[in-house]
Amino acid sequence: MSELNHILSYNQDFVESGEYAQFFTGKYPERGLAILSCMDARIIELLPRALGLKNGDAKLIKNAGALVTHPWGSVMRSLLVAVFELKVKEIMVIAHHDCGMQKLNAESFLGKAADKGIPEDRVETLRNAGIDLDSWLTGFDNVEDSVRHTVSIIRRHPLMPAEVAVHGLVIHPTTGKLTLVVDGSTGSSADGTSA
Repeated sequence: MSELNHILSYNQDFVESGEYAQFFTGKYPERGLAILSCMDARIIELLPRALGLKNGDAKLIKNAGALVTHPWGSVMRSLLVAVFELKVKEIMVIAHHDCGMQKLNAESFLGKAADKGIPEDRVETLRNAGIDLDSWLTGFDNVEDSVRHTVSIIRRHPLMPAEVAVHGLVIHPTTGKLTLVVDGSTGSSADGTSA
């Protein structure tokens, strides 16, 4: 049985049994919180539990590395929608240790794409169209620095209201321990420097 068939079968039972009722909530996050986190499978359930969140408490946005790589991309738009349309007052960027984006290398990535049958001429077409694949497919070296950078992009966005606190944290993907990197209430890094 494929994963799709397995999920559709499970979903039918889930709906028919009425199990969904325990998750009912409104569309506005009860704690006024939006979280940008990594898509890592180890923190799907761990992250909300480690933060004491229940269904309806926060808006969750996930991507590879908990990154905002472009101020006009879909992640930033989602955060702005959360603030202006969904009553979010605080944003948390939560990356994690041992992230797949750490040390991501464009050359290795494109080699894997070639192994999966992506022709070199397609890559060259992208490069000739002005797409900087080398930058786009390069990860980060230090998770705390990456969090600081993403917090800075969000904080400095021309449409982000000054009163929205933007925090930066790192979670341990096994224990759930949080490390504060940027306290958005004070605007300083956990080490005391300006964020």
